Amino acid sequence: MFLMAPAGLPVRTLAFAIDVVFQWVIIFVIHLIWDYFFEWQFGIWIFLILSFCLDWFYHVICELAFSGRSLGKRMTGIRVVKSDGSPVDPAASFMRNLLRFADTFCYLFHIALLSMTISGGFRRIGDWAGNTVVVYTQSGSFHKNTINFLSNYTPIVPPFALSYNEKQAILNFARRYPLLGESRANEIAGIYAPYLHNQTSQLTDAAYLLGIARYLSGAVK
Repeated sequence: MFLMAPAGLPVRTLAFAIDVVFQWVIIFVIHLIWDYFFEWQFGIWIFLILSFCLDWFYHVICELAFSGRSLGKRMTGIRVVKSDGSPVDPAASFMRNLLRFADTFCYLFHIALLSMTISGGFRRIGDWAGNTVVVYTQSGSFHKNTINFLSNYTPIVPPFALSYNEKQAILNFARRYPLLGESRANEIAGIYAPYLHNQTSQLTDAAYLLGIARYLSGAVK
């Protein structure tokens, strides 16, 4: 489903902190096992190699094996997907995590914070490079009610490729529609629907946008 709500800075920071703690737990457990089975000391070089492997592969493995969710993301109810809403693939995951070093340069995190603050969808540099976005996991009655509501409309394929922001605008309109009323909904839809070539359609502007929202939400025409 394309119904996505981008995860903001606070929840992503919490998820990252949980993942960091979990990585340290992994290192500590490996340290204990190493000391138990081997006679030589768990040296700094082993620690550095292990830290490097965790930094580079932990998130990639989790994102590919657990539907875009590391432990921190699972606990905070968020996941990584591609910008069109499809599951993250190996290339996208590798690219977004390859540039993690740029987002966290010198462990100051200022680049990631700046990028997420000023960008649409709270995307850091790695997200832009991998064409990904971190969103809330779709669950709960609100999501189900939206899907049930859109099922009353025939899916309409957009006349041309829509950008991420355009898709989000249409889906947000669909979410708000039950609260707007028919008159107000058509007034709002009338601003954007003609841009989507609705001049020849027999549908109202609101119904036309809701049909596109139905298509974007995963319905097959």
